[in-house]
Amino acid sequence: MLSHLLIKNYALIDELELMPDRELNIITGETGAGKSIMLGAIGLLLGNRADTRVLYNPEQKCIIEGTFGVSGYAIERIFDEEELDYSNTCIVRREISVSGKSRAFVNDTPVNLETLRRVTSQMMDIHSQHDSVLLGSNEYQLEIVDTYAQNDPLLRTYRTDYQSYRAKKTAYDQLQAEASAMRKEFDYNNFLYEELTKAQLQPDEQETLEQELTILENAEEIKERLQLAYEYLDNTEQSVIDFLKGAVSNLSYISKLSDQYEQLQQRAQSSLIELRDLADEISTEQDQVEVDDVRAETIRERLNLLYQLQTKHQTKDVHGLIALRNELGQKVSKVLNLDDALGDAKAQVAAAYAQLQTSAEALSASRQAVLSPIESEIGGLLHDLGMPNASLKIQAEITKPMFTGVDTISFLFSANKGMKPQQLKNVASGGEFSRLMMAIKYILASKRSLPTIIFDEIDTGVSGEIAIKMGNMMRDMSHSHQIIAISHLHQIAGQGTAHYFVYKDHSSDKTVSRIKKLTLDERINEIAQMIGGKNPSASAIKNAGKSLNNAQQ
Repeated sequence: MLSHLLIKNYALIDELELMPDRELNIITGETGAGKSIMLGAIGLLLGNRADTRVLYNPEQKCIIEGTFGVSGYAIERIFDEEELDYSNTCIVRREISVSGKSRAFVNDTPVNLETLRRVTSQMMDIHSQHDSVLLGSNEYQLEIVDTYAQNDPLLRTYRTDYQSYRAKKTAYDQLQAEASAMRKEFDYNNFLYEELTKAQLQPDEQETLEQELTILENAEEIKERLQLAYEYLDNTEQSVIDFLKGAVSNLSYISKLSDQYEQLQQRAQSSLIELRDLADEISTEQDQVEVDDVRAETIRERLNLLYQLQTKHQTKDVHGLIALRNELGQKVSKVLNLDDALGDAKAQVAAAYAQLQTSAEALSASRQAVLSPIESEIGGLLHDLGMPNASLKIQAEITKPMFTGVDTISFLFSANKGMKPQQLKNVASGGEFSRLMMAIKYILASKRSLPTIIFDEIDTGVSGEIAIKMGNMMRDMSHSHQIIAISHLHQIAGQGTAHYFVYKDHSSDKTVSRIKKLTLDERINEIAQMIGGKNPSASAIKNAGKSLNNAQQ
């Protein structure tokens, strides 16, 4: 339940604190005093959007904070799913900055509006005058049926299956579209793939072949220059090696005379060995160089093929061609295996649809089972609320699967004897809507572990004995739920276990809305004014006291 409410800097409210009673709280006040403003502030805790226009002082931020006792209401699962700290006391805060930026917190943890709505919707329900309009919509009527049937587990299962089916159906449809496009391109892609496969591409072959061709095209000159290089190093007449031999011999002689020349002799000897090795390698390279026009032509043809393929496919090298070949191979393979893939995807869709049908039937059966009890209970309550000839019929039709199930629910209503029930929006008046909504809220209250219910003038259009009965119903509901009721009717005001009065304070430069909890005498006076006007008569005051006494019994 809501144990403490703080509103700061919101609309006409400078600062307001409210600590509601555990049972039936009545809020009264003149039209425009700020009752709806307070309700709008509470709506921010439920995730409604706001902007800087709500700021009483545009230079300060707005703070709305609600403290809820949630022990025994089985909502810990939601906190776990949203990764929020859970305790028996939950503090929800909403802040609107001067710039208009909104922030929300649950137990001091920042949350987005979606999470805020999910959490607070399990703590508080507001019936506004807008709900009477909603009552005429099939979607809202379906929610009523699901709430009465306590279908949350079945609905979660159905929605999980529905989302699974939609995902698999989307994947199958996408695969079909891709298959159609790929089949159109298959012949061309397959031709290109076979062309590249036939080329037997090797990663580094282009560089290797280009080097080999350069050697073959210059074989005679290379062979001649290798021969000259060899002869400079080593020939029978005069060569570098012969001269170096002489240097080694002389250094060997003098190194015997003194050790200081031994290092020079060793270096000369090493150089001689290195030059002999170099001469041998040059000779070997010369022997391997051959003039082979046939091989050169073969390489030219291979390189021409590689160059043509690179130009055709706009790639820089053979690596690009190989990557393209692999990509085309995957496309070709995918088309060749399309039938298997489509068959598998279709089977998954069929299995998901079968599962969806199973959960849809379970959900639909649960809904069908409560239609008659809802009609009966609401009919009895409407009779008690002064509509003895009213009747409610709930029509259910099976449709294609949607996010809410396969059922379309329509509430058909007749307030008069002998009149065929019709769509609510076509036949119900304001007072009839109020009584019908009260009956619905009453029967749903026992189906939900909802801590706090707020009624915003649900008594619109009713009076007299009917108002007394509506007050009795609220009082009855308050034994298991905290009720906060905004009302203009003294019959309902007298039923409260606590009574709050909203008024405008004009004592400062700027009008502000304030709220105060009334004492017993103040309650009697306020209810008397609701009965007889601003200056109530003695009889009005007596009746006010009597109505309070009767309510306390």
